Amino acid sequence: MDSGVDYAPGMRVLIRGEEWRVKKVEDNIFGNKALYCVGISDLVRDREAVFLSDLDHIEPVNPENIHFVIDDSGHYRKSRLYIESQLRQKVITDKAIHIGDQAVMDPMPYQLEPAEMALGRLRQRILIADSVGLGKTLEAGILMSELIARGKGKRILVVTVKSMMTQFQKEMWDRFTIPLVRLDSSRIARIRASLPSNYNPFFYYDKVIVSIDTLKRDVEYRVHLENAYWDIIVIDEAQNVADRKNQAQRSKLAKLLARRSDSLILLSATPHDGRPSSFASLMNMLDPTAIANPEKYTTKDIQGLFIRRFKKDVKDQMAGAFLERKVSIEKAAASPAEEAAFDELDRMKLDMDESRKNQTAQGAGYLLKTGFLKSLFSSPAACLKSLDERLKKLYKRYPQGGMGDIAKLEQLKSYVERIGNQDFSKYRHLLSLLKSREYGWNPKAKDDRIVIFTERIETMKYVAAKLREDLDMTDEQVVTMAGTMSDEELQEKVDDFGRTESDVRILVASDVASEGLNLHYLCHRLIHFDIPWSLIVFQQRNGRIDRYGQKKQPDIRYMITESANSSIKDDNHIMEILIEKEQSAHENIGDPLSLMGKYNQEEEENVTAGVIERGAHEEDMESQFSTAEKSMSVLDLLLQNAQKEEKEPETKVTHDRTLMNDKEFMTGAMEIQNIPMEEPRGYSGIRIKMNDDDNDLKEHLAQLIPEEAMPRGDWLNLSDDISYCKNEMERSKENSITENSWSDTQYLWKLHPLMNWLNNKTGQLFRREEAPILGISKGLSEEEIIFIVEGSIPNRKSTPVVDEWFGVGFRNGSFRQFYGMDELINRTGLDKANLINAEKITQKDCEQAKSLLHETIGKAKEYLQKKYMEYKKEVDPQVDKEVNKLAELEDKHHQFYEVFLFSALERAEKIKETEKIFAELVNWVHDTLEIENNPYIRVIAVLKGVQQ
Repeated sequence: MDSGVDYAPGMRVLIRGEEWRVKKVEDNIFGNKALYCVGISDLVRDREAVFLSDLDHIEPVNPENIHFVIDDSGHYRKSRLYIESQLRQKVITDKAIHIGDQAVMDPMPYQLEPAEMALGRLRQRILIADSVGLGKTLEAGILMSELIARGKGKRILVVTVKSMMTQFQKEMWDRFTIPLVRLDSSRIARIRASLPSNYNPFFYYDKVIVSIDTLKRDVEYRVHLENAYWDIIVIDEAQNVADRKNQAQRSKLAKLLARRSDSLILLSATPHDGRPSSFASLMNMLDPTAIANPEKYTTKDIQGLFIRRFKKDVKDQMAGAFLERKVSIEKAAASPAEEAAFDELDRMKLDMDESRKNQTAQGAGYLLKTGFLKSLFSSPAACLKSLDERLKKLYKRYPQGGMGDIAKLEQLKSYVERIGNQDFSKYRHLLSLLKSREYGWNPKAKDDRIVIFTERIETMKYVAAKLREDLDMTDEQVVTMAGTMSDEELQEKVDDFGRTESDVRILVASDVASEGLNLHYLCHRLIHFDIPWSLIVFQQRNGRIDRYGQKKQPDIRYMITESANSSIKDDNHIMEILIEKEQSAHENIGDPLSLMGKYNQEEEENVTAGVIERGAHEEDMESQFSTAEKSMSVLDLLLQNAQKEEKEPETKVTHDRTLMNDKEFMTGAMEIQNIPMEEPRGYSGIRIKMNDDDNDLKEHLAQLIPEEAMPRGDWLNLSDDISYCKNEMERSKENSITENSWSDTQYLWKLHPLMNWLNNKTGQLFRREEAPILGISKGLSEEEIIFIVEGSIPNRKSTPVVDEWFGVGFRNGSFRQFYGMDELINRTGLDKANLINAEKITQKDCEQAKSLLHETIGKAKEYLQKKYMEYKKEVDPQVDKEVNKLAELEDKHHQFYEVFLFSALERAEKIKETEKIFAELVNWVHDTLEIENNPYIRVIAVLKGVQQ
């Protein structure tokens, strides 16, 4: 039992034979200390525990209690591996990019900027709102990599739409080796069945990806989420969780998650719906103090919380990464049967619509007749489905059929039913297009696939069935995708469409496939069988093939049925205007969503429908865009100004100096543990035998790597060649349906889960109380001895904010100088694999090092005292600034409540809630930035000059 010891966060202590780091210290009611600790030594690594000073023997680690061990291994292999394993665990404490730019990708400068911006803030919380196709997933991966490298990414939660789960999971693994376990409803149920009833299933895996709909479905998940905490939370397609119509449950869930992590990354190409309150809800998830009045805020309130770019903004950096679209309108002359149906629909006046006109004028949707027109534009099958559903309702209300609209709808139905397969001109034109030499589609080619978008499910089914029949294709060659499919079905469809060896040639999809999915791997052809009435849908659909990574020129076709009926002709002209505006915005403005000024698919469709219902004049449609442009949303201007006023991040890239590259370290660590390896021919890689009886590698990896990515055999294939890994990602799509579509070769770099295992294993080459001593014959004289020291100073949360490696040099027993690690490595050749072990170190040299140890620790404290003062000088004003800023913001919130909340009870509750939030954030600022002058010092190794 200990007394009188000044325990502090960051201190390393020995308890029950294991080494722990103190995270927090509390006094209990008996005047003793409760130490909240996290394990450091191998047996307890990363485990958390609480120890009581009156019950446990707690011994602070004394850096002077160390013995020096002579390394007799060839070329000092053991020592170099040991030093390297420790150096690789050095905590990054600056704001530069250290590793994210080295992932399996061709990073462009703009893709590094979100990480640079986020790392420049106290808390890494950001909305990445880049336009469709610029690579938001990659930008998120870069930031996540940087956080993991800083020790801030042990636990990760990714939330996305169900159709995106597998795609996001594979991107994170193939490019960044971030191992996300996919949690669907069935897997969560299996986990819960295997655990005690009170155990939180979200503690079962550290890094997971789950769909937002899975989380919101079960009210029990809320309790588990409230009691779980992650280092990083990512919410993809974040517009789905903003405060918007019909998504209150998702928004409530997102607000809960926003409080369960220090780092929060939101991704959305459509970050607002034109309403300030919608965008404010996302900003307040990132920073609950940012906006007091969600209806009125300034650029200053949101600066630094988001980044938004369009292709036009970054085209100078693209270097050919995006090829210009080829866009054309395919017009099909209406058949006589279609003309008759159009004429009948044009003449039809529904009594039901008369009672709805006032409602539609006030934005409550469009007329029934307009809905039938929209469905007929899609296909006769879709129109018949709509008519049958409406007639079923009318016959239920009027069993005798006396209602006048019934006869009108039955009449229209009879005309639509006369449109046979040969009369459906748009489909016939599609078929001709696919067979034409001009279009040049090769159905036998594995990399020439087509995605056809339809709005109506009946149209999707019809087109798919007829294409199979008319092109003599199978169900496996022409497939469909709709929102009614399960998570697993959607993921399988997307996977197959991008896999070379799958039979898929044509994907006929509803708009469930328009959100976020990568459909560009083997496809550069997109056909809009239905013309959307919303520019949002245009952007989402086209972005499936016109995106980062597309290697061929995107070919986009829009299909329109030309009619002789003047009204229908005008309606079609409206569709052409929409096509023209979307393309013009894509080329010039960047954001087509601002053209209508609605930012909401349903409202944009209502605008288009309104123009059609008023007579479909070209001037009317143009005026909608003109009005939106002249009265540009205040929110749009606000975002533009905030982006302009935001200081552009200076992307600083720093690659940390080590003794070995990743491959050298891995092979050396494997060799010293006698794990079988071989070097494959043809690429820079390594194959590791995993089922060896003498190691637990396979068991370890199985706990960390997604089961889908685990090697199927006994060999683990790794490569540090980025180009080869990219090719392997492509080649994995050539696997047959029965094979794993994940790459057989995994990227070898610092973040691969194997590296953590190797760090632990090589860190055991010398015991906790030991450090190697090396004889250096080049670069040091016989009178010199240099101690390699690690010194760190943690914040109040036990996270190192100063982490320094340096040399303490002596000559003839007297202190001479400090050395930076780069200088030390350059001088001694410690990074050379052929470093000569002259075997001239003796026990006398060990004794000499031991005699200098006390002074070495004293000098190290002097060195760290200087670093401590430098940190304080920089950070203390920052602490004051942040605390004062929070106080000002709290007053701003209180003033808003006084003016806008008229209920005294509501006002009191809001003030109480706000005070709690601000108090927590003030404490967080102090705990994160403030440090005590109580450094942790460890001697890593000793370099002694010897005669050559």
